[in-house]
Formats: sequence, structure tokens, C-alpha cells
Amino acid sequence: MDRIISTGLTKTFQLKPGQSVTVDGITSNSIQVLAGLDLTIRQGEFITMVGPSGSGKSVFLDIVGGLTPATTGQAKIDGAVIDRPDPRLAYVFQQYALFPWRTALENVEYALEVRGVGRTERRQKARHFLSLFGLGGFEDRYPAQLSGGMQQRVAIARALSVDPEVLLMDEPFAALDAQTRDILQSELLRIWERIGCTVIFVTHAIEEAVFLADRVVALTARPGRVKEIIDIHLPRPRDPEIRNTPEFAAYRARVWDVLRDEVQRAQRDWALATAI
Repeated sequence: MDRIISTGLTKTFQLKPGQSVTVDGITSNSIQVLAGLDLTIRQGEFITMVGPSGSGKSVFLDIVGGLTPATTGQAKIDGAVIDRPDPRLAYVFQQYALFPWRTALENVEYALEVRGVGRTERRQKARHFLSLFGLGGFEDRYPAQLSGGMQQRVAIARALSVDPEVLLMDEPFAALDAQTRDILQSELLRIWERIGCTVIFVTHAIEEAVFLADRVVALTARPGRVKEIIDIHLPRPRDPEIRNTPEFAAYRARVWDVLRDEVQRAQRDWALATAI
């Protein structure tokens, strides 16, 4: 069953007065980030999105999340056009976005509180999801008392506590050290396999994209559109040791082959823009 469908999705941002950008010799006071992005995401699958900086990966998530409107085209969930935040979706940002004055437990409870869940039920659910992420015993710690990896676990636990049908994740592990990142990737997959929600996960890390995904969606350099979709036929559940196999290396090489020209083009465009 198809869950998210984007059709002809474009997004153009107006620059501030006095600002302009030159692309292919044409100077404009606007910048097009997405151009005709078509993508269908099935219910329950784990999608990762990769592409050069500026290719519109995060903008795509914002449109699907109802946080910003498309300029033209549309995104739909279950056949309905997305034009506002939808309670069926939850978002995890790169920054932890935790309330510093709330404990870990209270941060997770907040997502349930704004949905009108009673105090006893929300406290029980918050404890359950913190426990799933190995944070039992840390419920009363404030964000400043937690490591970066632990803070991101709280943020993911908060998102999952509302039982989302679609989970949007914008480079959630980018700021973490490699070891913590690997651990959280495995924990995320373990919980996703239990819950079965649809996940759209944006990352710059090809290895992370391959390890997590059912399909890797590679975008072109700005303006972003789908260049290729790579199906990942690796067994689930994913053993972390799969990263050391020839099959995994072959997928990683294929994704990089698809992206290489786009990354180089993005770098050339950036060099020309900064030279003007």
C-alpha cells in the first residue's frame, strides 16, 4: 500500500532584498531547491534519502511534514494532500530539540501531553519508550546531564511515543561520534521492526543510508529531483556485522557511483557562486 506520494514537487525560496544568485549565467532573486520531485513511499518501509548539500532533502521532509508549502506540485498521505502538520507524522531533527527545563521523562511526556493523553498513561508510555532506548534509570536527568547520544535517544523516544504512522528523521545522528552512531542505528532498526511505521531518513552518510534502508533515494544536485532509487536486498534484522560483507560494500559503491557526479556538480556550483 502506498503511504506518501509526491508528484511534481517543486520549492522555490525568495532571497532577501538586495540578494541574488547566478545559475547558468542567469541572475535571480530566488533559488529553486526542488524541481519536479516524484516519489512514492510504501507503508511500513524504511527509506533513506541521500544527495549533495543543497539538494533539498530537508526541504522535502518539511513539505511532507506540513511545515512548509510546496511551490508547485503536491505531497499526499493516504491520498490526502498535505497542507499542514499531521498528527500521524512525527519529526526528529538533527538538533536534539529538548526542553532544557524538563527531565528526560518530562520531555517524552510532552508529545503525549499536547495530544491530551492523561497523566498516568503518558507517564507509563514515556517510561516504556525510554526503557526501549536503554534509558531506564535516567528518567529524572535533565538534558544537560545527558550525553549527546542519550539526548538524541530521548528525542527519538519522544517521537515514537505518539505511535506515529510516519517518522521523519533529518540527519538525527550527524552530530554523534561514530561508535554511538552505529549503536543508535541498530537500536532504531530494532524498534522500527517492532513498530512497523514508515520512516523517511535523511543522511549524508552513504554507509548509514545502506545499513538502514529498504530503498535508498538518491537526489540530484540543486534543484533536487530523484536521480535513482536503489533497492537494498540485505537480510533483516540487520546484523551490524553486515557492514563487513562484500554485498554491503557493493551497495555502498553503487550509491556513491550514483552520487559522485552530483556531488562534484554541487561543489562546482558552490565555487562559482562564491567567486562572484
